[in-house]
Amino acid sequence: MNVNASKLPLYGALAANLAIAIIKFIAAALSGSSAMLSEGIHSMVDTGNSLLLLLGLSKSKKPADASHPFGHGKELYFWSLIVAILIFAIGGGMSIYEGIMHIRQPNPLEDPTLSYIILLVAMVFESIAWYIAYRNFSKTRVEKNFLKALRASKDPATFTVLFEDSAAITGLAVAFLGVFLSHQFNNPYFDGIASVVIGFLLAGVAVLLASESKDLLIGEGANARTVESISEIATADPAVEKIATPLTMHMGPYEILLAMDIKFKSNLSSSEIESAIVRLERNLLERHPEIKRIYIEAKSITAKETSQSDAKYLN
Repeated sequence: MNVNASKLPLYGALAANLAIAIIKFIAAALSGSSAMLSEGIHSMVDTGNSLLLLLGLSKSKKPADASHPFGHGKELYFWSLIVAILIFAIGGGMSIYEGIMHIRQPNPLEDPTLSYIILLVAMVFESIAWYIAYRNFSKTRVEKNFLKALRASKDPATFTVLFEDSAAITGLAVAFLGVFLSHQFNNPYFDGIASVVIGFLLAGVAVLLASESKDLLIGEGANARTVESISEIATADPAVEKIATPLTMHMGPYEILLAMDIKFKSNLSSSEIESAIVRLERNLLERHPEIKRIYIEAKSITAKETSQSDAKYLN
């Protein structure tokens, strides 16, 4: 998948969230709804987050240099961590604060009709943005279970939008319920409670995003299926006797570094081992183009090697 494909869900989310934020703030001003104001804040934070992730995508494509010999791919992971912090601090924090203030000093709500209309329109836009991100995500998912696949994704540009839009749709439902109950029972406290619930929802999503970004930033390996496939390709080569467990690290969403310890058969000459390494690299790259760098430590089996030294190798 190329960078333009990763940008698609971000552009969709950016356009939807900006339009939704404007109409939510208008509705909040006209209706006096705390939950609607929280939703407006939520959409503005999501708009800024899309811009930050686009910035991260752009910076991650900078070529390698002397200071960053492996490239700048992890730049995207840094900005996704910043996004998580903003969701927690601004989105969650301000929504909880606004809800508490509304509970302590409730204001009677105006006609809720406009709020209902805007919430329904916002839900349609958010659903469209979510579907764009989901379709983009489905092209690379390796797990059938949606939540497991989402946790296994290495592309913050996709999983962040999915997390945000899922939270947005849920938050809209909570805001709708808060406005409805406030008018149904003529009790503005429900609206403030809805705002607090939205805040905690955003805080939970932020913690989840921060955890995902942290794992990728400190160096997360390729998924189990990719590692297993690498092992199968290596052990299938006629020149290979044994291999150690492949070591992988994501340097970007679709950029993997691979290091391997390989024991070649003892009857091979140095030129034959060199040819085998070239063949292995070619076969690995054909099956897994996301592998951008391969480091192979070649060894040959001799009778002097002990069983202890063989312990780390796979049969």
